[in-house]
Amino acid sequence: MFVKSVYLEGFRNYEHAEAQFSDGVNILCGRNAQGKTNLLEAVYYLSSARSFRSAGEKDFIPFAAESAGIKADVLSGGRTQSLEARFFGSRRRELFANGVKLKKVSELAGRLTAVIFGPDDLDMVKDGAAVRRKMMDLCLSQLRPGYVTALAEFNRLYGHKTRILKDYREKPSLLELLDDFDLRLAEQSARLIYYRSAFVGILSRKAAEIHSEFSSGDETLAIRYRTVGGIDAAGKKPEQILPALLDHQAAHRQAELRTGLCLSGAHKDDLEICINEAPARRFASQGQTRTAAVSVKLAERDIHFDESGEYPVLLLDDVLSELDAKRQGFILSRIKNGQIMITCCDDSSVSGVKDAAILRIENGRILC
Repeated sequence: MFVKSVYLEGFRNYEHAEAQFSDGVNILCGRNAQGKTNLLEAVYYLSSARSFRSAGEKDFIPFAAESAGIKADVLSGGRTQSLEARFFGSRRRELFANGVKLKKVSELAGRLTAVIFGPDDLDMVKDGAAVRRKMMDLCLSQLRPGYVTALAEFNRLYGHKTRILKDYREKPSLLELLDDFDLRLAEQSARLIYYRSAFVGILSRKAAEIHSEFSSGDETLAIRYRTVGGIDAAGKKPEQILPALLDHQAAHRQAELRTGLCLSGAHKDDLEICINEAPARRFASQGQTRTAAVSVKLAERDIHFDESGEYPVLLLDDVLSELDAKRQGFILSRIKNGQIMITCCDDSSVSGVKDAAILRIENGRILC
């Protein structure tokens, strides 16, 4: 699987730009704030209709412009496919595959898969739970079409329930809706927990193997999935998880009404990452933290390969400059297969990468 070409029109700082890529290593070189990360973001968006950045899609469209677009030709599953996303000022978007407009985001899944690894990911071990949930969401949205649907519905229901909890004192009639939203939110939480629990089981095993290799067997890495109330979801289907979630909701009903916060659901999920059985968030050194993060991202790439038989496109956003020589070498030694896109300010920083195609990015222009 690889991206042959990308065409950008009015996307962030690109007025009109086109890039042709090698099916191996591609180095995107340029000074800061020239558009390197924007180009990776465009590629990644076509894999899941989600950005790896926190900003919304409205930021894709430059000031005073009315629309923006991304189009790419991708070799996937042995055939070339055309993928396209269009964005409009009204926050409306349209997705296309081979010229046909997609009715649901889930129809995009599997056509292009990608793994993003940037400087922020190096802090995933010690950052808050939201960072680790985002990692799961980004990966699972590409692997499981049903996850995309469940996550969208969960977010919609969570927003409605939150508004009820905040406004019911002024509009007591809203409480009549709470039981229905509780049930539906618990149902979608059970689906997300089912997917996440299974995913983390595989991720933990693969990341542990990579981490052991990385540390020459001196350290052990373990990743454990944690959801509300200490519910054990391992090996259970959504309908088996649901009763425990409903019990947790009921136990926290009064606290939710008192605080105006939704205290039960999949939005509370987290990963506990341990090194040598000690919580890495509290006790790991910076070097151990970064080794664990590298192991997790490389494990994510391997999971994609196991699922489809094709390596996902690996996007390294200025991450090599943040790593010491040992960690740089370990990553580069494990990515000999598949397409890789690496951003950097100076191509001398990736001089160890052989046979790479170099694209220079300058003020929203792509210079080959």
